[in-house]
Amino acid sequence: MRARIIQIGNSRGIRIAKPLLEQTGLHGDVEISVRNGALLIHPATRPRAGWAEAFKEMAERGDDALLDAEARGLTRWDEDEWEWP
Repeated sequence: MRARIIQIGNSRGIRIAKPLLEQTGLHGDVEISVRNGALLIHPATRPRAGWAEAFKEMAERGDDALLDAEARGLTRWDEDEWEWP
């Protein structure tokens, strides 16, 4: 399928035909990159996508314990040295 590069303000753009969008499932935000002289368009990823599921799996495995469990309380510095402004 061919498309024409068009002027959009000071930028350029292309119109992507509906059948192509339906085939790729693209919608909303996308990421565009260049590889070997070609533009690649793929769905934008959220920075923390999948974290909730990963944490749930960790909890089910019992792999969610604090690594510094012994440091939960206040330190001597906290108790003796710290002063509120």
